[in-house]
Amino acid sequence: MLNKSNFGHIRYLALMPDKPPESAPPVLHRSLLNRLRYKHLHMLVALGSSLNLHRASLSLAMSQPAATRMLREIEDMFGCQLFERLPRGMRPTALGAQLVRFAEASLNSLDRCAEDLAARRQGGYGYLSIGTIMGAAPDLVMTAVARMKAQSPQLRLRIMGDTSDQILRLLDQRRIDLAIARRSPTADSSGYGFEELGNERLLLVVRSGHALARRRKLDWEELVRDWPWILQPATSPARIALDQLLQRLELPAPADIIECSSVYSMQQLVQLTDAVMLLSESALKDYLRMGLVRALPVCIDVPMAPFGILTRTDDAPTQEQQRFIALLRAQARGLAQAG
Repeated sequence: MLNKSNFGHIRYLALMPDKPPESAPPVLHRSLLNRLRYKHLHMLVALGSSLNLHRASLSLAMSQPAATRMLREIEDMFGCQLFERLPRGMRPTALGAQLVRFAEASLNSLDRCAEDLAARRQGGYGYLSIGTIMGAAPDLVMTAVARMKAQSPQLRLRIMGDTSDQILRLLDQRRIDLAIARRSPTADSSGYGFEELGNERLLLVVRSGHALARRRKLDWEELVRDWPWILQPATSPARIALDQLLQRLELPAPADIIECSSVYSMQQLVQLTDAVMLLSESALKDYLRMGLVRALPVCIDVPMAPFGILTRTDDAPTQEQQRFIALLRAQARGLAQAG
């Protein structure tokens, strides 16, 4: 994080309209412009994550009385309560939650600006941060990254892999410039732009040597009833597709499951257990090629949500982002033609 000695006042513009609403006194707008500081943004973020004034003060290396005074100062600026005090901790009000999101985005934007300037001072050519969901066409993304780096050797690249929900949060917080994620109601909201790149099929696999690997015919009812499962979280596209399939077959969800958000951990677990595992074909490609897992002969005809490029609509893309998006498009076209 940038330290507060690097900045004086941070002008609070993003949440304030050009003209204040009739119900808000004009003095509130002028007060925010003049008084909201970098340290206040840090306090909002610390309280938003800890929901506890004592823990927030510790993370900011200040006393709890000082943290209490700072919170009161912030609330005085806005003329309303931003955090509801509870017997144990606190929780943000509706406006407080909005301000926490703004503070996170502002601090991350400042950090990104400092990193970009540092890279350019050191002879580099900017900075690009990419978020990608684990398991969605990793070859496509990594090939585009490798080509981008070959074209611009001194461009600083950061790749962050996570679930779709977390990737959206990183994009919203401006910790990443763009994302490769699956389409979802959130991704289709007005704050984001989504460009589809492709889709994948799901495979149900077991470790090599598993008793089921020798079977030529399998029944879904037996799989659900008699075998343990390794599955992604309930909100993941693969899990949603499985739920839809089982609902159509009028079967219950598996009762014996290991739920895991890490694709890598899932791939390790399936080799150490007798569980069956559901993942996208691209996430399993190398393991299938090396003979570490075997695909089971079952029909999975429920498609997952397509994956694509996710960007913020309120930000104009930089040259680096435009070039990387062009590489992703070209790679996606090549894969579609090869398939």
